[in-house]
Amino acid sequence: MPNFSVDVRKDADGSLVVVPQGVLDAECAVQFRQVLVHAVRKLRPLRLIVELAEVPEIDPINLGTLAALCDLADDHHVVVFLQNASAEIADDLRAAGVPAQRLRRRDTIIA
Repeated sequence: MPNFSVDVRKDADGSLVVVPQGVLDAECAVQFRQVLVHAVRKLRPLRLIVELAEVPEIDPINLGTLAALCDLADDHHVVVFLQNASAEIADDLRAAGVPAQRLRRRDTIIA
């Protein structure tokens, strides 16, 4: 059984917050992608925040999913932030094509 879970909540400001916990690997890739695509295409919040503080590792499939999420969200006029990723994961996300302005640590941009 994979050691992965994902919670979704709505913040007081209307942001939708997706909180994965555990390693993002091939075992959870479909479930994680479905949550993100549903959020953007069906729920369409003004802002989608993916909170990565509890994610110790992301495999290439899920790095690609997060990079593609930024483009999909742009198409649907949803602002996406990937928040509180470790420095190593933030580097991997940038290498996968995630724009630096999408990466936040608390309330600042990781540059």
